[in-house]
Amino acid sequence: MNAEERLVDFICDTRLEDLPSSAVDTIKNQLLAVAGTTVAGAFEEGCAQAVRMARDMGGRQEATVLVHGDRIPAHDAAFVNAVMARALDFCDAMAPGAHIGAATVSASLAAAELAGAVEGGPFLTALAIGAEVASRLNLSEEAYDGFDPTGICVIFGVAAASSRILQLSKQETWNALALSFNRCGGSFQSNIDGCLGVRFIQGWVAQGGLLCARLAHAGVTGPKNFLGGIYGYLHLYGRDRIYPEDLVQDLGEKYALERMVFKKYPSCGMTQGVTDMTLRIAAEEGVNAENVEKILITVPPYAHKLVGHKFKIGDNPRVDSQFSIQYCVANALIRGASRLEHFEEGMVRAKEVQGLTERIEVKSDPGMEARGHTPVDMLVRTKDSREMARQIDIAPGFPGNPLKPEDHERRFRDCLAFAKRPVDEARALELVSAIRDLEHLDDVRRFVGLLSA
Repeated sequence: MNAEERLVDFICDTRLEDLPSSAVDTIKNQLLAVAGTTVAGAFEEGCAQAVRMARDMGGRQEATVLVHGDRIPAHDAAFVNAVMARALDFCDAMAPGAHIGAATVSASLAAAELAGAVEGGPFLTALAIGAEVASRLNLSEEAYDGFDPTGICVIFGVAAASSRILQLSKQETWNALALSFNRCGGSFQSNIDGCLGVRFIQGWVAQGGLLCARLAHAGVTGPKNFLGGIYGYLHLYGRDRIYPEDLVQDLGEKYALERMVFKKYPSCGMTQGVTDMTLRIAAEEGVNAENVEKILITVPPYAHKLVGHKFKIGDNPRVDSQFSIQYCVANALIRGASRLEHFEEGMVRAKEVQGLTERIEVKSDPGMEARGHTPVDMLVRTKDSREMARQIDIAPGFPGNPLKPEDHERRFRDCLAFAKRPVDEARALELVSAIRDLEHLDDVRRFVGLLSA
């Protein structure tokens, strides 16, 4: 049995009772995160344009644009909802950079509306299957070398979850994955240049994966050897350094989705450790923006390329600041926190922040790669000649340093509080209850209603 067949069997045959409780808990946290970020991000820059364009294009009223309430074709609803879920960059993630839930949840909700009544148990199973497929196909930083992992591997997870919800046959599921292979794409240049393309890649992945499932159900075929073929996924993106059997080893027994990352702060995953360290050193040593002379931060090359460049404000200040170590450190020192509102344009352009970023230097050290994905070294020099050194290997929210249950709910509440369209307490409690008891929900469309106008 080759890797493609094993993957398809896993997608089609896995049942809720096969999932370990730890995987179920992870998916519920993922759904909570995406629900919060969708509500909070629904009116962010780019989202209004996406909603308006979807309205103008029209089409069959198959699924719901969350928060806004419009009914449009299912794959277009998946697109718009995923853009909103990713807009604040506070959804779940995974090293080395794949954002899974914003796409799989958005597409799965649209697929559930397309299918009709879908109970919570099968929906939860589909989300777990999609997350596991995307996690398994998430490659290394070295292999990606600038490709955006979200655009490369997550579309397979969307196709898997959508295929399961739409009850595709094994052959149709195989074709859905194979067609998804031909839709991979996306570059981290969007993140570095601070453009809205970051969140729109998320939308294309959600839309593409669901569309591939629908095409496969209609009889459209894709390349059978999409993983291990001579020009397959592992040749093009794995650079022939990863083997098909590596992707499916212990499939169904060990769950890679449990490596999911839930951010403590609303910025890039590569800024989590340095933000946390800055807040700690300020609290412990009395360091503040006024008494800092120089801050030297050292990170591995991957992090430096993504978030270590000199901070500058372009067309999209939120994206520019989310993907900047200099900004995140300056913000944490000046404001004593890192919150969603700190990445709004007025806050980003504050003169005191701009001045402090000039005293923050970020360097790259290849030797740090041996310490893991998120190591950071920080040296702070104050104007009264003190020097303080700190280091961290595992950033908060990453495997080995997970958030607590109360942290997950606090993130969700922070998102609802930030939202341009408020969610009342009764609805907030109902959302949390529906997620925590998801396997007993009689119809997922109830959840859609709670997230809609």
